[in-house]
This record gives sequence, structure tokens and C-alpha cells, in this order.
Amino acid sequence: MYFNLRRVLSLFLLFIPLLGFAHDVSSADQEILRNGGLWAYIQVGAKHMLTGYDHLLFLVGVIFFLNTFKDILKFITVFTIGHCITLIGATYASITANEHLVDAVIALSVLYKGFENLGGFTKLKLRSPNLLLMVGLFGLIHGFGLATRLQSFDMGTEQFLAKILCFNLGVEVGQVLALIPIVFILTLSRRLKQFPAFYQAVNWYLVLAGTGLFFYQLFGYFNAH
Repeated sequence: MYFNLRRVLSLFLLFIPLLGFAHDVSSADQEILRNGGLWAYIQVGAKHMLTGYDHLLFLVGVIFFLNTFKDILKFITVFTIGHCITLIGATYASITANEHLVDAVIALSVLYKGFENLGGFTKLKLRSPNLLLMVGLFGLIHGFGLATRLQSFDMGTEQFLAKILCFNLGVEVGQVLALIPIVFILTLSRRLKQFPAFYQAVNWYLVLAGTGLFFYQLFGYFNAH
């Protein structure tokens, strides 16, 4: 099987600046939330997921490993339940952590999924952890990352729970909008004879992107202290 690692590395270097700014919190978003009411939280939540490249890369890795729409729906549902629990619960209870450290763990989830898809555990003669359990666990971590972002906004005290729920709804809308083309493209790619090489290339990219994002977030953490 032919696999051009140099080409994947070039793509990695091209897109890593974009990945580093995944789901950034902007003053423009704060202004939208201040003036737009509950609908604004849905909008910003959707935007946050659509620009949350680390979240989407993890989902790409999950979907790549699955062959049927039923399995895709099952795993995405588990991931969604996980991130809803921590997004709503942590924000409502005002539980937060350093966003760089949380995002570093999220980056490791991207690395993990690419590594698993490439048969990394098998090559190390280790048994892979239960995938559904790991997707649920990573869903909790990704949700906590979303909670840290939401809590960086000035949400005020009025309709606090409603604002959290609307932001969460926006995240789910954004996730669905992102997944539609992702599932479509991956489904079509399986019909091509080049799919094995495409599979290798994308999952190596996940490994490289996860590694790059991990060190990027650690650099951000240590640079801030």
C-alpha cells in the first residue's frame, strides 16, 4: 500500500495554524451574546462547534472506524450525551479549569483515535479499550472543554440555565451541520479503490494534528504562567 507521509506532513503544517485557533473566544461573540438574547447563545454555540476543529477531528476519527449508519448514530449519540453532561453540569456548577490543559487532553483524544484506527494497539500487542466507553469518556472531556469556553463569557445572572441550554443546543446544531458533509464524504470514499491509502493518510493526519495541538496547548499554558 502506497502512503506518502511527506504529503500528509505538508497538509499538517498547512492547517495547524487554523487548528491552533479552534473555537477561539472573541469580543465579537461577547457582543452578540450581550445584545442578542437566548437566540444569540444558539448562534454562538453552533459557531463554536463548527470552528472547533479538535472536536470535529475526533469525530472524523470515530466515524472512520465505523461501517454502518446505525453504528455511526450510536457512537455519535454516546459522544453527544457525554459532552452535554459536562457542558451543562460544569457550567451550571461553575466548575472550570485552565482551558489550555483541557484542550491539551482533547488534542490527545484526536491523537488516540488516529493511533487506534491505524492499528497501534495491535502493533504493540495490546488490547484496544472498549471503543464505545472511550467515546463516552472523551465526550465528557470535550464537553468540559466547551464549558470552560462558555464560562469565559460574561453571561450575567438572568436566565442562566436557559443560556446554558441554548448554547448547548447550538453546539448540537453545529455538530449535525458539520457531520452531514463529513459522513457523506467518508461514505463515498469507501467506494473508491484508493480508500485504503486515504484511510491511512487521514488517520496519520489525526496523529500528527493531535500531537501538534497537544504541544501547542502546553506551550500556551506555560507561556501564560
